[in-house]
Amino acid sequence: MLVVERSLTPREGVPMLSWVPMSATIHTDQTAPGPAPGAAGAPSPPGAGVAVRLQGLGRRFGATAVVADLNLSIPPGQFLALLGPSGCGKTTLLRLIAGLDTPDRGVIQLEGDREGRSRAYVFQEACLLPWRRVLDNVALPLELAGVPKAERRARARELIRLVGLEEASARYPDELSGGMKMRVSLARALITRPRLLLLDEPFAALDDFTRQYLDDHLQGLFLAHGMTVVFVTHSMAEAVYLADRVVMLAPQGGGVVLDQQVDLPRPRDQDTRVSPGYAAHIHCLATALARWATNGRAST
Repeated sequence: MLVVERSLTPREGVPMLSWVPMSATIHTDQTAPGPAPGAAGAPSPPGAGVAVRLQGLGRRFGATAVVADLNLSIPPGQFLALLGPSGCGKTTLLRLIAGLDTPDRGVIQLEGDREGRSRAYVFQEACLLPWRRVLDNVALPLELAGVPKAERRARARELIRLVGLEEASARYPDELSGGMKMRVSLARALITRPRLLLLDEPFAALDDFTRQYLDDHLQGLFLAHGMTVVFVTHSMAEAVYLADRVVMLAPQGGGVVLDQQVDLPRPRDQDTRVSPGYAAHIHCLATALARWATNGRAST
């Protein structure tokens, strides 16, 4: 039996933003919640990602089964990419893990994040507050958590530096390009030092040049922070470049089509994109998708 508890926080009534440190607790009724973690944004040791375990997970919308009897385990510190055609439940699954939606059945276990305060969610849109400069947009999660102004701004400046936007810290969102806005969104998500980072196609609307640039930024942040990452994408090339593991889903609750480890060495760079190993992984994914399109579509 799944138990979902949600407590009121100072964020109630605040528009849904791309950083979203989660306040929902998800656990089984056999396991009592552990002690509350330290103050918001407390640092985590390197590699201290959250382990995610999904057992018999199901979610329906009306007569349509979007997720059906899904079992999936993600070890701490792994970068997992969720891949598949539209309608296969990638975003639904991400929202279930985040606690933004509730499954109809099944169990979600987040080991190492019992109070739900070590998660951050990055949406497809940057969702920056237009009346706030970059610095204060990035610092917003710590402001809502009651962190003193000097401390939160110092932390925000460090994240802005890490995403390469030092010269833009005093700009407003309407003075930024699409790629710059997404970098601000990433910085805002990371300022709470999450142990589980959930991203829903954050670079999908960007051109290829900007997308590859931000993929490199995200990889660098992942290697530096050691958190668990679940990344939704439609791009096979992006999934292989970023992930340690790619899980491909079929539509209408069709389940896992392929669960593939990506053994390419890190850090990955432009040479990776033209390597035989990179091409072989993409070919494997494309073959699995073609096989499903030929044999599986009629039964889903």
